[in-house]
This record gives sequence, structure tokens and C-alpha cells, in this order.
Amino acid sequence: MITTTAPGQPATSQPATSVAVAPAAAPAAARPPRLALLDGLRLVAAVAVVLFHWTAWHHGHWGSGTAREAWPVLSRLSVFGNMGVQLFFIISGFVILLSSYGKTPARFIGSRIGRLYPAYWAAVLLTGALVLFFWPETGVSLSLADWAMNLTMFQQGFGVPHVDGVYWTLWAEMRFYGWILALMLLGWLTPGPLVAFAALWPTLGLFEPQITAALGGNWAEQVLIPEHSPLFAGGMALFLIYRFGHTPLRWAVLLYNVVLAAHHTGVTGAREALELVGYQVPEQAYWGIVAGLFALVAALSLTPLRSVSLPGMALAGALTYPVYLLHEIWGWWIISVLSPALPRPVVLAVALAVVFAAAYLVNRYLERRFGPALGRWAGRGVEAAGRLAGSAVRSLGRSAGRSAGRGLERVGPDPK
Repeated sequence: MITTTAPGQPATSQPATSVAVAPAAAPAAARPPRLALLDGLRLVAAVAVVLFHWTAWHHGHWGSGTAREAWPVLSRLSVFGNMGVQLFFIISGFVILLSSYGKTPARFIGSRIGRLYPAYWAAVLLTGALVLFFWPETGVSLSLADWAMNLTMFQQGFGVPHVDGVYWTLWAEMRFYGWILALMLLGWLTPGPLVAFAALWPTLGLFEPQITAALGGNWAEQVLIPEHSPLFAGGMALFLIYRFGHTPLRWAVLLYNVVLAAHHTGVTGAREALELVGYQVPEQAYWGIVAGLFALVAALSLTPLRSVSLPGMALAGALTYPVYLLHEIWGWWIISVLSPALPRPVVLAVALAVVFAAAYLVNRYLERRFGPALGRWAGRGVEAAGRLAGSAVRSLGRSAGRSAGRGLERVGPDPK
């Protein structure tokens, strides 16, 4: 799935073991350098997704016909805006390794919770209130229990509908984080195992239909993430080149993932451009876009551009996540309210301004204020849980040993 619509959602919705005692994947590292232009690129990706949902996606909130009909020229470009999600996943494969390398599993879990949940909780509460109480015309069918389940970020894994369809990408991200955590716990967050994983994981995804047919259920699709694993894995290969240098093997793994990602995106992209917007786009167009996205991330991370810092890039990166979370349904609501009274360009500008202002408030007063503390608290909680689990396992081992010893004493020595 390459759009920001969750599979099975209504048409109006877009798109562990003993952690504390596990060895660290690598010696503690200094804070990773900030690649400022990647922050700016993330915001560009978010704006592309916004324009896709507002000016191309087949909703009727502009007042007459579909968004494509309301924006006949802009939609020719914004039909490709959902490729911002592909870019998110490539950058995520790079940045998650960059930020997690050298962390313990507990610190990794804590950092992800602190980073993801404050803005997400705000978005779920605000958007849920809108669709449940003030704008049921969205067609999103939710119960209060569904709304509460969405606060976990795991609702898709339990078949619960999203409050906002864009949340499907977070489920993909969470499963990718699960793979990174597994590599940490195994002590494989090192160059050799990582390059092998970046090659083998997407390869297994090619066989997901056969695995599913043989074993049943949908666990293979959930675990392997076949459509998007080449994007994450390609980002991982870029990180390995960035951090440890150029080798033919690392470049081969990167190019392999570019080819797989282009194939998956071309197949679904062309189909969904027709079904969701109404344009016929050849698969080859998506091949070029995916190759270009990888090339862009490579240019910003592997060339002297990685040292370029422009004013406002940190703020751009900080606004990306809340803009993405808040834009779709709230943007549609603003468009539906203002379209009868104002020209479309003005409505588009106002909707963008409102979403960016809301994203700034969420970042300034929730993410910055509560995110770091939540991350530290969660990390300490995971460490404590790991210590308790380790203590319980050792206690069980000692009890089993004592029971076995008493049993041998009762049996007595072997008469032979």
C-alpha cells in the first residue's frame, strides 16, 4: 500500500525478553550529528502528502465534484504526493539506525515512546472528537472503544479502525522498530549483520504470498512488511555507507532495495492513481520517482551537503510529524466549511496556515515539554521490567535446581 489510506478503511480516510540486561549493540555513542537538510526534506514530504489528500484524493469537500475536478492543474502534480510516504520510510530506515546505534534496548524503546506518543495522543483526541461529535459526515465509523484503542497506536494489529487513515504508516513504522529492537537484543546491530539483514528481509518479503498460502493467517505480511521493507532496508544501507564507508557489498544491497522498492511502488502506484484520483500513470513513472528519492537522500547524507545547515531546518523537522498527524480530516473539515464562501486558493492557504499553526502548538507545548520526560520514564520502566524478568528467571532456575537435587536424594545412589 503506498497511499496514506489504511487497508480496509472507509473511502474518506486517505491514506520482550529481559531488555535491561541485554548487551548494548555497540559502545555508547555521542549524540548523532544533525543532518539539517534531511529535516527540511521530511517537511517537503509531509507537504506533498497534504496536497495529495487535499487536492488529488477523491473527496468532495471542495463543494463540487472531486478534488481532482476542483484542482485540474495542480492535481496533475499532487497525484504523486503520496510518494512522500515512500520518502518517509527511506529516511526512517536511515535515521532510526543513526539515532539508535549505541543505545541499549531500553533507551531505544524509551526514545521511540517519547518521540511518537505526545503528538499522537493529541491528534487522536482532537480528530476523534471531531469525527465522533462534530463532523460525522466524514463517514468514519468509530465507537468510543475504537477511539480509546487508537491511543495505543497498535489498533491496526487488532483489526480496529483508525481514527484517521494516515495512522496506517505508524503501524508500518512500529513493525520496523520491532525488527531494530530484535537486532539489538541479538547483538546484531553491527555492520555485518545489518547489511545481511538489509538484503534478506526484503527478499523474504518476495515470498510472503507463498508463506501465507502454506501457513495461513496474515502474520507473514504483518512481520515482513513486503511492500515497504525495501524502503526501510534501503535507508539502512545508506546509513551503513554513511557511518562505515563505501564498499561494493553495501552499494549492491542499496541498489537491490532500490529495484525492489521501485517494483512494488510501480505496481501499486499506477493502480491507485487510477482508482483513487482518476489518472492513468505508467508504472515506469514510479520507478523513476523511487530512484530519485533514494538519490536525493543519498545526496543529502553522503556528500558535502550533509554539512549544510540552513535557518529553520530544525523547526521544519520538528513540525513534520504533527503536520502529518493533523492534516487530513481537520484539513477536510476546514475546506468544507470555507469553500462555500471563499476562493479555493484562499481556502487552501488558510487550511495550510491552520494546520501548521496547530502543529507548532503541539510541538511547542506537548512534544518539547513532555516528550523527553516521557522517554526517560518509559526507558526506566523498561529497565526495571527487564531486571524483574531477569530476577524471576534466575529464581525459577534456582528453584528448579533445588527440586531436581531433592529428587535425586530421594532416589538414592545408583545400585550399580
